[in-house]
Amino acid sequence: MQTDRRRTIVELVQASGSKRVAQLCDLFGVSEMTIRRDLRDLEREGLIRRVHGGAVVNLGRSFEPPYALRATRHEARKQAISRRAAELVLDGDSLALDVGTTLLELAQALGGKRNLTILTASLPIANAIVARLSLTSDVRLILTGGIVRAGELSMIGPIPAQTYSNYHVDKAFIGVGGLDLKAGLTEFNVDDAVVKQALIQNARQRIVLADSSKIGRTAFAAVAPLAVVNTLVTDDGLPADQRQALEAAGIEVLTVPAGD
Repeated sequence: MQTDRRRTIVELVQASGSKRVAQLCDLFGVSEMTIRRDLRDLEREGLIRRVHGGAVVNLGRSFEPPYALRATRHEARKQAISRRAAELVLDGDSLALDVGTTLLELAQALGGKRNLTILTASLPIANAIVARLSLTSDVRLILTGGIVRAGELSMIGPIPAQTYSNYHVDKAFIGVGGLDLKAGLTEFNVDDAVVKQALIQNARQRIVLADSSKIGRTAFAAVAPLAVVNTLVTDDGLPADQRQALEAAGIEVLTVPAGD
C-alpha cells in the first residue's frame, strides 16, 4: 500500500509539476505526517523535491526514473503500443530490440512469430525471449555482450556497440527518453545513447516505441536526428499538431488507445 501510494505521488508530481501536502492527504485519506514522511523518503531517492507545503518535480534532463518505477507506469498503453509494433514483425525477420520497459513488452508480444533472429543488449528482454519463444526452432537469440548496467540490466560499453555494428537487421525497435522535432531522439544516460547509435546504424527500418508523454520531451544525451525514424508507434494522447508535424517530417505515425 505504501509503495503504491508513493509511486502514485511521484506520478502526480511529475504530471502536474507540483502537489500540496493537503491535496495528497485528501486524495489518499491519510494524515499529514504520513504524507510528509512519504515526501521525505521520495526526496532521498531523488524522485521529487520537497518545498514548503508540498513537493515539486525534480527531473533534470539527465534524471532517469528507476527501472522498477518505469515498469509500472502507463502499463496498459505500453502493452498496446507493443502489440501494435509486433504486427510490424514478419516471420523470418531479423530484429534489434533496444532496452527498456516498452521494449520488454514487445519481446513478450512476439509469441506468434516464427524464424526470428533477435539481437539485444537487454538481459530482461533476453530472459523474456527464452521464456516466451522456443529457442530450438523459432528464434535465434544473439546477446551483444558488454558491461551490465546496475539497476537497468542493459549492457553498455564498446562491446555492444561493436556487436551492433557487425550486423544488418531488417528492423530496429528503439526506446527513447524523449523525441522532439528539433532535438531528435534523446536518452537520459550517455552510455545507453552510444549503444543506441550503433543499434540504429545498420537497420533497414527504424521503429520508435514511445508513449505520448515522451513526445516533445528532450533528455540529456543525443541519440540521432529525427530523420532516422521511419515509424513511430505511440498512443492517441499525442496532440494533433505534433502528429501533423511528425508526419510532415516523413515519419509514419501509428497510434493505439491510451488505455490508462
